[in-house]
Amino acid sequence: MQIPHFPEANHPLVKSLFHHSDQELVKLFQQHPEAGRYFTAIFCRYSPIVYTLIRHSARSPVQADYLFALTWRHIHYEMGGLNLEAASASQEALTLQNWLINMTAYCINEIELLPTEAIHYSLKTTSPPLRCYVEQALEQLPGMLRLIVLMAQTFHWSETRIAAYLQAEGDAISPNEVANFLQEGYRMLEEKLPADVRTIYLGENLALQASK
Repeated sequence: MQIPHFPEANHPLVKSLFHHSDQELVKLFQQHPEAGRYFTAIFCRYSPIVYTLIRHSARSPVQADYLFALTWRHIHYEMGGLNLEAASASQEALTLQNWLINMTAYCINEIELLPTEAIHYSLKTTSPPLRCYVEQALEQLPGMLRLIVLMAQTFHWSETRIAAYLQAEGDAISPNEVANFLQEGYRMLEEKLPADVRTIYLGENLALQASK
């Protein structure tokens, strides 16, 4: 079994956090929800363990990659309320590693996976942390823009097909207007991504962003 390599582990913003303890990274993640680097550093530290557990339980590599992404989405959501200090004060000390293993086991047992042929997710194209923050940004888009972006990206529908669907739903909209909505949706989506996530994954310059 080959454990995937994630290039973001070599990004200076992520590498600069490697000296932090697990507990420090969790605290920084919780204290700075506008930043994505802390979650990305945790992901880079523990992705081999999580992937190994998942790969042994999934029927195919495609399902394994998809479950891996869904598991990290669940971890991202649950980590906001994680308190390792309180857990350490109890009889059984809880480490981040143990907590992540528990979260992974939960996802393996509870998430019902789509058949391999119905999965269109590519781990090489979209790393789980980027996927988490893109989904978070999507939730902040106005309803119509979010729907159009999802139809274009998830179902790969053309502007004409999206317009036809919306017209059938009672929205008088032309393919040209769909194209304009898409451009605006992509612009807003990128704008709502954390600045450091854009730097790590999209290659943007953080100093330039700060000066805007």
